[in-house]
Amino acid sequence: MFAALGLQQSLKYFVIMATNDRPIVCSFESRRAEEMCSLIERQGGQSLSAPSMREIPIEHNPVAIGIIDDIIADKFAAVILLTGVGTEALFEVARTQGSYESLLEGMKRATLIIRGPKPAAVLSKVGLKYDVRAPEPNTWRELIGAIDQASVDLHGKNVVVQEYGLPNTRLYAELQQRGANVTACPVYRWALPEDIGPLQDALRKTADGQVGAVMFTSANQVSSVLSVAEQMGILDAFRTAVNNRTLVASIGPTCTEALVDNGFTVHAEASPPKMGQLVRVTLEAIHKRETLP
Repeated sequence: MFAALGLQQSLKYFVIMATNDRPIVCSFESRRAEEMCSLIERQGGQSLSAPSMREIPIEHNPVAIGIIDDIIADKFAAVILLTGVGTEALFEVARTQGSYESLLEGMKRATLIIRGPKPAAVLSKVGLKYDVRAPEPNTWRELIGAIDQASVDLHGKNVVVQEYGLPNTRLYAELQQRGANVTACPVYRWALPEDIGPLQDALRKTADGQVGAVMFTSANQVSSVLSVAEQMGILDAFRTAVNNRTLVASIGPTCTEALVDNGFTVHAEASPPKMGQLVRVTLEAIHKRETLP
């Protein structure tokens, strides 16, 4: 099943451009772009691949190095891990400094709070156990709820949050309302692909009304897409096309929140938040328009 937001009201207005009756579906996925395109094609869509970002680990990150030293020195009562990739990156930074084992020992003494299954898997591999885990759909809201339910006292405590790209100011505000002294730990960052040609082509086609659906698989993709559209001078045209003619599909609640915050209506959301389910609900939503009056 999937969440359809305003589907009945909006879907009948979409213009689905296609070849051989196959709707064009644009994917902004980068790391698993080929897999995503294959899923789209197998389920009857015409894939338009537009990688929108690349991940750049910060190997010589003075902020992360300092925070690792503080975790080792027991200066943080709680460590909040938001992503598996970010957790692995934190360990990698520690390895470059020769403090990996000391970091593990420091984290054992702290309260470990995680947002979902991916950081849980990383911790399991290194022999660490979390104290609090957010339930699905694993957004910051569930994370705060899990902290409250576990009765974790953060008042006057130093808490470090491993960032996952964009600062989560809402999470920080909620932690501060509970009395926590919050420190952000950015352990990796995002950049545009080295070749932005495919992304520019996809944005141009979307602005021209040639794309039936756009699929986002992370919140960071939203920033990349809007940034490039603005650089191209087609941001307004892109927004108009997406808001009036193009179906918007999201991998899950965190991504949906970023889209809504940037003024987009999300018409289909994957549940559970998996790529195969995202493609499935996107194509189902497109084909559903045929049954609408």
